[in-house]
Amino acid sequence: MKNTIDAHLEFSFQGEHHRLSATLNLDALPLDEDTLPDFHRLLAQANGIDTYSYLYEVMESCDLEFSNAAGVAAPCLHDGVFDVACFQARRRAELESAILAPIARRHLNITDLDSEPALKQALLEAYHAGQTAAH
Repeated sequence: MKNTIDAHLEFSFQGEHHRLSATLNLDALPLDEDTLPDFHRLLAQANGIDTYSYLYEVMESCDLEFSNAAGVAAPCLHDGVFDVACFQARRRAELESAILAPIARRHLNITDLDSEPALKQALLEAYHAGQTAAH
């Protein structure tokens, strides 16, 4: 299932009321915890707004509201506020499971890695150790 969320924003600029919305593909965002996604920029681009304009500067000063989260993003949306850290952690776990599940199936004949929490934890630790060593 795709990870998506709808972003909405309303504001006025030079006597005009702007109501922007877009469905954002969260799978296209980097997983880097140190880099937060620029949802204002994504919404502006989806609505044809130049990010070097005064209109964009006014838009950036407004709070975004989110709705209709899908995939692992769904539990991270509460009352129009999207918890990016929650999504990043859940997405990372989803990607790690997608890497580990075929290994467990191929070498250990385990079709449901979630039913073996100790083994899953051991594989995750080995995976993270390999990631750390690679950096």
